[in-house]
Amino acid sequence: MFYISKDKSKIDPKAVERLLKQTYWADKRPSEQIEKSIENSVCYGVFHKETDELIGFARTVTDFATTYYLADVIVDENYRGNGIGKAIVNTVTTDEEMKDLFGILVTRDAHGLYQQYGFVKDGEKSMLKGK
Repeated sequence: MFYISKDKSKIDPKAVERLLKQTYWADKRPSEQIEKSIENSVCYGVFHKETDELIGFARTVTDFATTYYLADVIVDENYRGNGIGKAIVNTVTTDEEMKDLFGILVTRDAHGLYQQYGFVKDGEKSMLKGK
C-alpha cells in the first residue's frame, strides 16, 4: 500500500504543505518556511505504492553526530489507521544515520506512539530517546 523514501527529489513541498494543513502545529506555516525546512532536514516521505502520492511525512534536524530532532510527523487523515505513523517512526529510529543518536521531539498528544520506539516523556510535551 505504501513505501517510505528519503529521496528529497520525490518530495513536493506543496504536497507537504497540504499534509501540514491537517495539523494543529503547522497549519499556518508559510510555503517558503516549509520549503526551507525540507531543504535543511533529513526528510522521510511516505508514498502510495500505486499513485506515488505523498500520504505521510516526517523530518529530522540533526548534526549526524550526537542528536536529532524529530518534527512534522504527519499521515494524511484519509490513510490513518493503517500503521503508517508507526512505520515512519520505526524508519526514523532505525535509520543508519539516526539510530545511534539522541532523539528529541515535542508532541501534545501522541506520546503512546513514540513510547513504542524508545522515547520517554520529559515534561508535558517533550520526549527523549537516548542510547
